[in-house]
Amino acid sequence: MAVQRVRQQGGVEVADMRRPIGVEDGRGEQHAAARPAGPGGGGGGGKTHPRRETARRPQHGGQTIEASGAERPPRKAGREGVRQRRPMGARRRALARAPCGRRGRAGPARGKRREVTGDMFRCRVAAAGGSLARALRPLSPAPRGRAAAVLQCHHLRYPSRSLTSSGVPGKAGSNLLFYLIVGGTVTGAGAYAYKTLKENKERFTSRVTTITTRSQENESSPSDADTASQGTAAPGARPEVPSHVPFLLIGGGTAAFAAARSIRARDPGARVLIVSEDPALPYMRPPLSKELWFSDDPNVTETLRFKQWNGKERSIYFQPPSFYVPARDLPFVENGGVAVLCGKKVVHMDVRGNVVKLSDGTQISYDKCLIATGGSPRNLPAIERAGKDVQQRLTLFRKIEDFKNLEKISREVKSITIIGGGFLGSELACALGRRAQARGLEVIQLFPENGNMGKVLPEYLSNWTTEKVRREGVKVMPNAVVKSVSVCGNRLMIKLKNGQKVETDHIVAAVGLEPNVELAKSAGLEVDSDFGGFRVNAELQARSNIWVAGDAACFYDIKLGRRRVEHHDHAVVSGRLAGENMTGAAKPYWHQSMFWSDLGPDVGYEAIGLVDSSLPTVGVFAKATAKDTPKSATEQSGTGIRSESETEAEASEVAISSSSSPMPQVPKQGEDYGKGVIFYLRDKVVVGIVLWNVFNRMPIARKIIKDGEEHADLNEVAKLFNIHED
Repeated sequence: MAVQRVRQQGGVEVADMRRPIGVEDGRGEQHAAARPAGPGGGGGGGKTHPRRETARRPQHGGQTIEASGAERPPRKAGREGVRQRRPMGARRRALARAPCGRRGRAGPARGKRREVTGDMFRCRVAAAGGSLARALRPLSPAPRGRAAAVLQCHHLRYPSRSLTSSGVPGKAGSNLLFYLIVGGTVTGAGAYAYKTLKENKERFTSRVTTITTRSQENESSPSDADTASQGTAAPGARPEVPSHVPFLLIGGGTAAFAAARSIRARDPGARVLIVSEDPALPYMRPPLSKELWFSDDPNVTETLRFKQWNGKERSIYFQPPSFYVPARDLPFVENGGVAVLCGKKVVHMDVRGNVVKLSDGTQISYDKCLIATGGSPRNLPAIERAGKDVQQRLTLFRKIEDFKNLEKISREVKSITIIGGGFLGSELACALGRRAQARGLEVIQLFPENGNMGKVLPEYLSNWTTEKVRREGVKVMPNAVVKSVSVCGNRLMIKLKNGQKVETDHIVAAVGLEPNVELAKSAGLEVDSDFGGFRVNAELQARSNIWVAGDAACFYDIKLGRRRVEHHDHAVVSGRLAGENMTGAAKPYWHQSMFWSDLGPDVGYEAIGLVDSSLPTVGVFAKATAKDTPKSATEQSGTGIRSESETEAEASEVAISSSSSPMPQVPKQGEDYGKGVIFYLRDKVVVGIVLWNVFNRMPIARKIIKDGEEHADLNEVAKLFNIHED
């Protein structure tokens, strides 16, 4: 039995494969021993078999080498360009040398058959091992130049070429199959992963939607008692309070309404929700201390309509109820709208989760939020220390209900005392003074300053204003500090620090405003320690998606520094600016808001900037005419709310002629200040202006403050306001 010998020629493996002869030669050997393909060419003994296979192997150059029994050229040792054969591994060497039969003399025929059967079994086992090794070889490509062993046995009918794999020289021939298997596996794994992730995402989205729907249904579903009384609820009933809104405005005052109107102007499809602690829809506050008190309508507390100084009638509400969208319908309205939740208070604010919590436990999420909580009227410590009997006879004037209650009280009692000499206190004193003359009501006003509005107006003008209030029928008591308040019989007894005692039936405290900053603690927002209120930047931002406007905002004025203003026009301007910035405007607060006060239909003033009586002031006055009154101003503007006629426009140019006129002198005591302009200076620069009975000139004043220039002759500046014209 012949065993193939493998040799390498020209970098290519060559195998000589012969079938076994099966007869003994003349030397008595049963099989011919395996012979190497040496220089002599054929196998040992020179015998050849007629049936012979030739193994052909391609070379790098495309040539083919045939291995047969013919004589082969002698092998030259150390030929250049021929890769030397590397030693075979132990496993391959064992397979190549596996015996196909026993050597030695032939035995009996029966023994011979047994030996042949055993040899066939061993050969087939060896062939199976070679096949296994051949199948595993592509997973670990053989090193370059290694020869492949071919097993051949006479028990195998045909030589097995599948047991040989030399591959492409320098590369494993099975690499292509290896790459195809790996590529297919990776592609299949990627497709499976993508499909799995996509299905998981769809299941997650479906699950979240289901949970959200169930949660909303649970929140909107009535209680068992309500269901029993009302019957079965209609399917798909909408909750009273939406769970999410794009724009949430906390507070229902002027600033919130101005912001809502500004948002809708820039984004007509916006959905805006106003949460107001006040039970009424948004309304303007100035008429509560001015025009409403001069109305002849006995039902004014119900209609809340009044006649302006020009005779036109209007309501204190900004818009009628039909203007607003029901809160439950807000998420479903096609073109958006503004909804108001009245009588609801926000008690907690989560700025990280963009969620607020109402006093009834309802939660509302938002995208952008405005805090316009305004302020609450301050009280006197002396009154806070008093008992409940005193508290029941006290009015902290701020809302519609306060106006209604005070109007009713003024018809029932004989004496009302107003504590406070600022804007609100002076306006209420004049309003009640007019009624006092007709009904015999005693109206007392007391304050710690030297005169009315002593913290705003220069002393000479404050004294003149005090006399004006007295002429309205008010008993004014300046330099009065309240020490204690108690109940004496059926009346209240007010003791002053100077020893005086004042008896009255009812007290109205008008001593300023305390900004509502309760949300600062839960929201983690900063409160200014000097001015109070939420501390915001020039764009009125407290956080990236939270703005503050109105009385509760302590903002940075790019011209006058950090401020906090408590006036109607500031609420309008700051609310409008906050609404614009909530829709992406990113505008700073540069507009100087104005404020005004009317002491009846004949005397009024408008102011802008820093108006503080502690600053140096220069006043320029002239004789007033019939046109220089608040009544005349409303006739020209068409509205009693003069800030509504104001715009952010300012004078394009202020031309001041040079003059050698002397600086105006402070008017003498007792002079009639018909109309004029008061300049407030800081470092010789105008920072505030009061227009006394001068109306519709605010753009000029705004331009002067914005320029921030030092003026040598303020008398010439005053001429810009046309105060000397008849």
